[in-house]
Amino acid sequence: MADKQSTKPPSGTRDFLPNDIRRREHVVGVIRDVYERHGFEPLETPAFENIETLLGKYGEEGNKLIFKILKRGEHEHTGEADLALRYDLTVPLARVVAQYQNEIPKVFKRYQIQPVWRADRPARGRFREFFQCDIDSIGSTSPVIEADILGAVADTLRCLGFGEFAIRLNHRLVLAALLNVAGVGADGQADALVALDKLDKIGIEGVEREFLARGIEAAVAARCIELFNAPGGERPQAVLDRLAGILGSNDASLQNLRDIVALCDANSAGAHLRIDPSLARGLSYYTGAIMEIAVEGIGSLGGGGRYDGLVGMFLGRDVPACGFSIGLERIIVVMTERGMFPAEVAGSGVDVMVTIWNAGAASDALRLAGDLRRAGLRVDVYPEADKLARQFKYAASRGVPMVAVIGDDERARGEVSIKDMRSGDQRSVPRAEAAAAVARALGRAERN
Repeated sequence: MADKQSTKPPSGTRDFLPNDIRRREHVVGVIRDVYERHGFEPLETPAFENIETLLGKYGEEGNKLIFKILKRGEHEHTGEADLALRYDLTVPLARVVAQYQNEIPKVFKRYQIQPVWRADRPARGRFREFFQCDIDSIGSTSPVIEADILGAVADTLRCLGFGEFAIRLNHRLVLAALLNVAGVGADGQADALVALDKLDKIGIEGVEREFLARGIEAAVAARCIELFNAPGGERPQAVLDRLAGILGSNDASLQNLRDIVALCDANSAGAHLRIDPSLARGLSYYTGAIMEIAVEGIGSLGGGGRYDGLVGMFLGRDVPACGFSIGLERIIVVMTERGMFPAEVAGSGVDVMVTIWNAGAASDALRLAGDLRRAGLRVDVYPEADKLARQFKYAASRGVPMVAVIGDDERARGEVSIKDMRSGDQRSVPRAEAAAAVARALGRAERN
């Protein structure tokens, strides 16, 4: 007999059962609603891209994490790859902007909610296949763009039920200037940024070891830590003033941060904003402001920044762009652990189950189910005649809150018996009022 085949999905991927999908659709629905209220339009791109579209866009670390697709058919024996699963949604967006430059508005505001793939090491809340929820604005260098994006992200988290979170903000040119002050030459800055981007994961000592492993002298590494390690909870203006003392008050990147902070005071992002000189964001395509959402005890729930040079790789000229990506999986994990989902999302996907009293009652049960569905209720029908106790037990196992019973007596009186599985209460109502009775019991209005 052959060995039993494993039924587990590939490492770093998951099967999504009904409750998982309901939670995801709830979060996606909230995100989509907020994004559209901020004027962003939907976009979708293929799951895979030509490999040259992706390679070289994510830096040294990113290139290693791209899932490559081998050539097929007669070319399969070469072992070469010509396609790759998309690593993020930003590079495909840049390709789309270049491809359809004459068909999109001058300022193109898009949102995109699709899965991406990374050959990363799986961990809690980190997967190889996961969804990203992106917003991007293409076509303007105005700091209003950053403020608008951060306002949309803050509104999204608030609508999902997050009250306490921090929006960490920095600038790629501030990072470069601080590295210069610390004594890191231009040829070593990419390595330094890769190391600095790991600060949250490996701590100060870990970053210092990473600096040394990448050939950065101990004294220079220590100076970097001194410059980048801002006191927690410091007001944005205080951090900017301190940085101005190091880099000079006329530094253009600091002025850009000041403008963004001032504009965020006019929307919901301002109360959550923190200037964090250590925020690096490892992707190499960022050119200006960089930002990240962080929740105490959880870590990052998403990030983004300005990338004015990326579209130019496809178009041959620079196009200003800025965006943010929310990590859907991390948010769902946190909301599940904290019990943040509404009862109708956390429970069953069925409002009421109709029982079948006996074989002759099946048609009547289906008719009642149709009436309840037309009233806007989510209805299941038990598939066969069985003891009521077993049918109630089945409904309870699925978390169905209400059960409708049409026995011989109820049918003779033109009634339906409604049992509330949560309280155990049961009462009979006229059949024409069954939908309204269920809707009231569920705390919602009946749909005509």
